[in-house]
Amino acid sequence: MTEKLLNHRAEGPTSAPALLLGPSLGTSYALWDEVAPELSITHRVIRWDLPGHGGSPADLIGPGATVADLADLVLGLADSLGLERFAYAGVSLGGAVGLHLALHHRERVSSLAVICSSAHFNGAQPWRERAALVRREGLDSLADHADSRWFSGGFTVAELVADHRRADPGAYAACCDALAAFDLRGRLAEIAVPTLLVAGREDPATPPAHLREIADVVPGAALVEIPGASHLAPAQCPRAVLTALRAHLGESSGPGMRVRREVLGDEHVDRAQARQTPFTARFQDFISRYAWGEIWTDPTLSRRERSMITLTALVAHGHYDELAMHVRAARRGGLTPEEIGAVLLQTAVYCGVPAANSAFATAQRVLAEEEQGEERGEEQREGKKSEG
Repeated sequence: MTEKLLNHRAEGPTSAPALLLGPSLGTSYALWDEVAPELSITHRVIRWDLPGHGGSPADLIGPGATVADLADLVLGLADSLGLERFAYAGVSLGGAVGLHLALHHRERVSSLAVICSSAHFNGAQPWRERAALVRREGLDSLADHADSRWFSGGFTVAELVADHRRADPGAYAACCDALAAFDLRGRLAEIAVPTLLVAGREDPATPPAHLREIADVVPGAALVEIPGASHLAPAQCPRAVLTALRAHLGESSGPGMRVRREVLGDEHVDRAQARQTPFTARFQDFISRYAWGEIWTDPTLSRRERSMITLTALVAHGHYDELAMHVRAARRGGLTPEEIGAVLLQTAVYCGVPAANSAFATAQRVLAEEEQGEERGEEQREGKKSEG
């Protein structure tokens, strides 16, 4: 019988150091959508769902569950992926899991980041009452007020609120049981891994004092407070969280991977990351930080203009394989086939007719593939209509 595992998403090269990202109660791994892709430039990022949240089975835990139970599930996931040692970052309940792992399984954890979390969660009674409420009435009433608990200043993430509403009430209540029983204040001094604490200045659930309490006791811990952030800081203030995490992990910051995916598409970037090796890792990091994180993000030129310039440069140097990739990127960025043709026609004047001839052949092939893909998609849509 196959062991049930936490639902998860893996990003980044398999040869890179592993980084596990834990979620807050009521959310899914979508909490990390604005942060995980950037971290995947230099890490094998694994983000996971709590039991009964996102895609994780609800019966992985039951009434009376503990944070130790959740930590065991995370270790089971890591074992299934062949990860003997990993960095860990978690939000709220996910942060509590990280504290437990660093304390009880320190041989597995290379570094720890605890975000909008605590060594205790304001006593057991409120969580027992919430668990009873959810078991009795479900999650709708809590989801209706999620924004005020999670965000500040009118900010929201509709997908996360929807995840809250869709969570399994029994598993959610069991997670409340885990929070009710959690209190590591007496053992924080035993944590011996490099530790970062990140607090949201506007967080009503785990205010900065909770993170300072940990930072004051864990040897060598660092504390970052994010102005304007509430409880789900990775969703509300992703740039600030990313900067803190990258400094903690020894990386530099920048939006390179997000822009790279927006321009080239997830499929292409996923293939490139899958091919990455320790030998090519520094070059891939350079491309993401410099080309995509600095040049393509410069607002002086629009992405359409950058696509036109890039097409011209690739034709001039005869890089036709990469030209095909950037023709697809230009279409994704809004250039029409006619505009791409006009760019290539201009290259005939300044780069030479033979170069433009090869470029037109490459672009025509890419555009034909795109058209065939659209036709297949239309046929599939028509087929579904007829079945309905």
